[in-house]
Amino acid sequence: MRKSVFLASLFIFLHALPMLPQTAASKITDSNTALHALQPEYPVPYGPRKAEEITDVLKRVLNYLDASTPAKMIDRKTKAVINDNSKLSSDAVFEPGVFRLISYEWGVVYGAMLSAGEATGDPEFNKYTLKRMNLIGSVSQYFKNTSGSSPDATPVRSVLDPRALDDAGSMCAAMIKTYNISKDETLLPLIENYTDYISSKQQRLSDGTLARNRPLPDALWLDDLYMSVPALAQMGKLQGDKKYYDDACKQILQFSQHMFNEEKGLYMHGWIQGMEPHPEFYWARCNGWAILAMSELLDVLPSGHPDRNKILNRYNAHIKGIVPFQSGSGLWHQLLDRNDSYLETSASAIFTYCIAHGINKGWLAPQAYGPAAVLGWNAVQSRVNATGQVEGTCVGTGMAFDPAFYYHRPVNVAAAHGYGPVMLAGAEMLTLIRNYQIVINDSAVMLYKLGTDWEKYR
Repeated sequence: MRKSVFLASLFIFLHALPMLPQTAASKITDSNTALHALQPEYPVPYGPRKAEEITDVLKRVLNYLDASTPAKMIDRKTKAVINDNSKLSSDAVFEPGVFRLISYEWGVVYGAMLSAGEATGDPEFNKYTLKRMNLIGSVSQYFKNTSGSSPDATPVRSVLDPRALDDAGSMCAAMIKTYNISKDETLLPLIENYTDYISSKQQRLSDGTLARNRPLPDALWLDDLYMSVPALAQMGKLQGDKKYYDDACKQILQFSQHMFNEEKGLYMHGWIQGMEPHPEFYWARCNGWAILAMSELLDVLPSGHPDRNKILNRYNAHIKGIVPFQSGSGLWHQLLDRNDSYLETSASAIFTYCIAHGINKGWLAPQAYGPAAVLGWNAVQSRVNATGQVEGTCVGTGMAFDPAFYYHRPVNVAAAHGYGPVMLAGAEMLTLIRNYQIVINDSAVMLYKLGTDWEKYR
């Protein structure tokens, strides 16, 4: 009987504990706690990352790409590996991997690896690009010189016979950057072939604006700024020929005239000549390609070029439009102005890179834009999984004039569009944390010039 009474009393006591009032010592109040200093529950890490943390992410991506897509040739019939490029045959093909070795997405990766090599000092990043470009150059040379070989029957058709800006621009820019390091002469004819396509063969409107005939006649794709401008800019630097700079600037300015919404500070994805009224969808990645194209042009455009200030003003206007649409998680939405569309990785990485790069180059105010870059990188690196795959990247995307198309584009770790931008963003953040003191002051990210005694601003 006593035992039963004791157990019943214990049960009542234990269940009454949550209802007992907190002691004065455990209750958080305005009078006993600096409430402004309470730590929020951020969805991603908040504040600057250390150099070794950023480098670890870059190495993870490098190792994944190197293992998942080898730089090898095989015999298409026997599947035997061809270890000696002097023994190539008409049956030689690239060994299949997760990704292709030649595509506009991979042009971004090759250039980004070189940037990562410079930022980290690790030769493995450069080696990744140099090895693959050397292979592409050797294979292209073989098939170009093989009598009776049709480009369509080769693994390098898009190199020997580019038929769209997607084939030409990104790979061309990466080849020029590689040539600047390797001085591999086999790349020069390929570079010239690419540039000739962009300058002389790609469809244009009557005013010289690069255009396509899909999905409707006389269509401008904002993506095409990246598929052309960096290559033209790099060729201008390589040959010292102003005509390439002039064409690159013309594309930026004329695309902007047709497609930039001055009120929002954003570009629409596609524009059709003669369409009225014209729907406007502000797809994130195409805005990324546009700002990246401007960034790469400004990197090499001579200071005395008559259009440089116009391009720089356009770059600043676009960054000013992009940054306010950053979400609280640090990522940007698939449709930038629609918060119910999903958060997308590749565009977020491009924006992070371009903001950080603009600060490092002196084009953007560090105090105003630096926190967006830090937040952006923290979010982007959270999308790189333990194996080095980049998650949350929208697959290749055509032009559309309804929201459902953009809202429901799939994401996939095999969408190559995410890997180069992540590498670019990480490499640029390494430079940013070396150029500025990035600290938490009064719970918020702040940037100070090196040597500043920022403690006095607490």
